[in-house]
Amino acid sequence: MEGTRVTAVAFIGLGVMGAPMAQNLVKAGFDVIGHNRSPARTDTLVASGGRRADSVADAVRDADVIVTMLPDSPDVEAVVLGEGGALETARHGALLVDASTVRPETSRAVAAAAEARGVRALDAPVSGGEAGAVEGTLSIMVGGDEEVYESALPVLRAMGSTVVHVGPAGAGQTVKAANQLIVAGTIELVSEALVFLDSHGVDLGAAVSVLAGGLAGNAVLQRKAPAMLARDFTPGFRIDLHHKDLGIVLAAVREAGVALPLGTHVAGLVASLRAQGGGSLDHSALLLQVESLSGRDNELRSRPV
Repeated sequence: MEGTRVTAVAFIGLGVMGAPMAQNLVKAGFDVIGHNRSPARTDTLVASGGRRADSVADAVRDADVIVTMLPDSPDVEAVVLGEGGALETARHGALLVDASTVRPETSRAVAAAAEARGVRALDAPVSGGEAGAVEGTLSIMVGGDEEVYESALPVLRAMGSTVVHVGPAGAGQTVKAANQLIVAGTIELVSEALVFLDSHGVDLGAAVSVLAGGLAGNAVLQRKAPAMLARDFTPGFRIDLHHKDLGIVLAAVREAGVALPLGTHVAGLVASLRAQGGGSLDHSALLLQVESLSGRDNELRSRPV
């Protein structure tokens, strides 16, 4: 990141979130080298001006910054800590930014291993869904050394509009766990409200509009309710992933010895919907669970909005 040389960014994990995040880095002027387990996913990045790498090692070898966006803790451990992984190949002084949502202890282990190899590391999970990734408006909660955080800001601000340092290594993941707890609980309450309103024959579109303008207004009503009413559960963030994230929350809760009565119940509802085959649906499909519990499985499906 010195002088006028273009900063090289290796981006590992070009899925629903990673692909648009990498493209936004290209748009911001970074030299982006992408790698994905399914090679075809790098095509869009290459078409937008990025470069392709056939392995993690090839992607990170000459990178100034390494960004990982992977599904779960085992994936991060394999890609970052494993044989042929990012830390084995990264140059001394490189910056590793893990944007995945993983266990806080995984982030702390990565930070310790990175330090031992002369690599600076941050955990920087994101919130905002696919739309936020595409628009570059993600909220990014960052754990790690504050000076390292300051040096990473140009990269982070190319992907998100709200970027906040929240504490030492692992703190970003802890805040992300809280985020996922709030999101799941809010989706559940919005789902319950829609079923409640529908049971009384209320105009659902009008009700959502007025609720969104008051104290009950929230991002779920704004971003998710229209698709919920249209029964469009195309995944922006899958139930499978939210189930994984709530597992992180519950494990952290047991470790801390605190009670989350509502959160624990919502986690059970998410797990139940997943067990019934809803894992590939958007997390707003919690609406289907509430309908089923209310014996109204097809009521909203048949109503005009």
